Amino acid sequence: MSVLKGKKVLLGITGGIAAFKTASLVRLFVKAGAEVKVVMTPAAKEFITPLTLSTLSKNEVFSSFTDEEDENAKWNNHVELGLWADFMLIAPATASTLSKMASGNSDNFLLATYLSAKCPVFFAPAMDLDMYKHPSTNNSFKVLQDYGNVMIPAGSGELASGLHGEGRMAEPEEILLFIEKHFSEDLPLKGKKITITAGPTYEAIDPVRFIGNHSSGKMGYEIAKRAMQLGAEVTLISGPTHLNIDENKIELIRVTSTREMYEAAHSKFGDTDVFIAAAAVADYKPKMVADQKIKKNDDSLTLELTKTEDILASLGKIKSGQKLIGFALETNNEEENARKKLEKKNLDFIVLNSLNDQGAGFKGDTNKISIIYPDRKKDFQLKSKKEVAADILNEIVELLDA
Repeated sequence: MSVLKGKKVLLGITGGIAAFKTASLVRLFVKAGAEVKVVMTPAAKEFITPLTLSTLSKNEVFSSFTDEEDENAKWNNHVELGLWADFMLIAPATASTLSKMASGNSDNFLLATYLSAKCPVFFAPAMDLDMYKHPSTNNSFKVLQDYGNVMIPAGSGELASGLHGEGRMAEPEEILLFIEKHFSEDLPLKGKKITITAGPTYEAIDPVRFIGNHSSGKMGYEIAKRAMQLGAEVTLISGPTHLNIDENKIELIRVTSTREMYEAAHSKFGDTDVFIAAAAVADYKPKMVADQKIKKNDDSLTLELTKTEDILASLGKIKSGQKLIGFALETNNEEENARKKLEKKNLDFIVLNSLNDQGAGFKGDTNKISIIYPDRKKDFQLKSKKEVAADILNEIVELLDA
């Protein structure tokens, strides 16, 4: 999930040939979960239509203070637009527009909106090579950055004139990544490595059957997504589940058995800052696994079980500065059992859910938790697992800052 999710983006489009790329740019912002409003200069409409951009953004496109074709049209408030945005992006930013931005020349609706903006402003230059290299253009770059605006460097390539060199507007994907990286720098978990286990583990009885549990993995996956949103470098070790995650942003290691999860956890633990064990690991496995499917010949079947590896306890014994978080799903003596686990496994805190609480536990989209530290306890109301993940990560941020 992108750090741009929920952000309000004001996209300013000026009259350069690179304006045709803004359709893709709007789509990328919307796909990232942002709300987009577009402001165009009159010249920009020669290169891409407002209809295209309004269709993609699902918002009205602005290009003037009033609709000149409607004598009863309301005034478009540039100040209101400038204050609405979480950030403004001007792309393409032509030499003419950059010069006007630098000098404060407000001769169109886009420039008036820019001068009213109180949010971060990014600009992506787009022009021919000679214009890009001209001293006046370089002066505009310097002045605008001195004002606090952020320049998204142009790339090199074939230009509209046929020349080859600098001045080509960064590609939409590059612009998105640049802005995501910019907003990631101040995130509370930036630079931290977090490893999360999620889902069940399955222990084979024979090639067909297994011992498992009802864990869906939803809680662990939501924690992984939230940790990524807060800037962490995330590894998710997942038992069998139908869930998927953006593997371009989160390292996903799929495992089946407890032994496989144990090995994956230990391979990552030495290089992690926080380890969150949200998986519902099988406690027992068959002592002997049949090579062939067991036939249903008798009225009963006896399995001899042996304990699986205790992943959490093994990590608690070797931790050296890492924060180690566990989960406890209980049906009786909930707090007492959770506190025993907290101490025995050398945890920093433990997340307790009780199957006696309606809406908590496996499979559902909600959960009700308590977070227990060695010296205190915090109770939370029934919430969506997405919100619960945010509560857990807030506790981790405070733990790391302490």
